[in-house]
Amino acid sequence: MPEFLAETYTPRLAAAPCAGDVARAAAQASGPQAPVRFLGAITVPEEETCFGLYQAPSAAAVRAAMIAAGLRPGRITEAVAVRPPTPAPGAPGTPAGRPQPAARPAPHTGPP
Repeated sequence: MPEFLAETYTPRLAAAPCAGDVARAAAQASGPQAPVRFLGAITVPEEETCFGLYQAPSAAAVRAAMIAAGLRPGRITEAVAVRPPTPAPGAPGTPAGRPQPAARPAPHTGPP
């Protein structure tokens, strides 16, 4: 399903929208023919702008979800997200930050 980057004006003095509220509004605005998922957002306070990333069948579905969340959608553009690969379990740099214990060798069952 396509992803969309949605831009909205966020005045400095206004409270930033709660991600949970935006996600719930997107889910409620979704329909069987137009499911919308809120994937996250980045706010830029200096620019009074918020960029939200949505997964939806169309920009119109994103616009409806944003309005349902009480946001004033500006520009909505289809986007391609570039995400880092998922590290293998136990690989250095994993969120746990701990190496996984080494596997124990299988017991010797054959002749010496």
